[in-house]
Formats: sequence, C-alpha cells, structure tokens
Amino acid sequence: MRTGKLSKHLGLALVLSMILGLSGVAVANAQDAAPARIAAVNSDRILRESAAAKAAQSKLELEFSKRDKALQEMAQRLKTMSDGMDKNGPSMSPTDRAARQRDLSQLDADFQRKQREFREDLNQRRNEELAAVLDRANKVIKQIAEQQHYDLIVQEAVYVSPRIDITDQVLKALAANTTN
Repeated sequence: MRTGKLSKHLGLALVLSMILGLSGVAVANAQDAAPARIAAVNSDRILRESAAAKAAQSKLELEFSKRDKALQEMAQRLKTMSDGMDKNGPSMSPTDRAARQRDLSQLDADFQRKQREFREDLNQRRNEELAAVLDRANKVIKQIAEQQHYDLIVQEAVYVSPRIDITDQVLKALAANTTN
C-alpha cells in the first residue's frame, strides 16, 4: 500500500514535470528556487499622470479645438434661431413660419450630424493616442522587468500592495524617455 502511494506521487511529479517542461531534477529543486519577483503597475495612473499622456491630451485639444469652436458657434446660431421662432413665430405668416421651421430643422439636423462625427473622430483619435502611450509604457515596463529581474508584472488587479507597486518608477522612466 505504501509503495502504491509513493509511485502515485512519483507519477504525479512526472506528469507535473512534463506539463511544466521541467526535468525531474528541476522539479526537486523547484522548492529550493528563489521566490518569484512580482510587481504591479496602475495603468490608469499612467494614462492620467504621465507626461506622455498629458502631451497626448494637449495634442488632441489643439487638433480638435477648431471643430469644437465651430460646433459651439453652430449651437449658438441654433439657439438664436429657436428663440427667434419662439418669440416671432406667432406673428409670422404661415409660409414664413414654415420656411423658418424648415431652416431650423435643417440646421438642427446638421448640428446633430456634425456633433456625432466630432465625438466619433475625437474618440478614435483619443484611443489612438492612448494606445501609443500604453505601448511606450509597456516598453518601459519590459525594460524595468529585465533590468530588475522581475518574473511577473501585472497591470490590472483587484488589489495591489503598495510594496509591489512600481507605477511611480514607470512614470519616472517614461518621463526620462519623453525628454530624451
């Protein structure tokens, strides 16, 4: 009976070593190995606080400011026309009122379309810029992992102990890479 349990454990060790791709010696030495070095990075902080993310936000604001201003002017024109219809509509002839209502409806439809296109374009460009920031951050994280011999660095976790959080280090490295 005892040898059955022993062979069962040896069989389990053999299966485990095959699954992990380890030799029998490596399985025996796995208990003696150094503990894994693990760290965590808060991606949200990288996207909020890094110089690269702030530069991307400024770039987007500059790129879309002209269209945003045009939309604001169009919204003001729409409001002025609507207020004019409310004020003068009852005293207008039915033909004039219908023509003004058509113009107002057309301007409103144009405004809604341009506003939707603006949001879609802005979201697409924001996603592109943030993806570029995350790509740069991932390269920096990989460099840190290789230089400091980390076995695992996670970016999304439910809880991270401040002891293993290297977000500040990544932010500093990103800032150094941005200025170079």
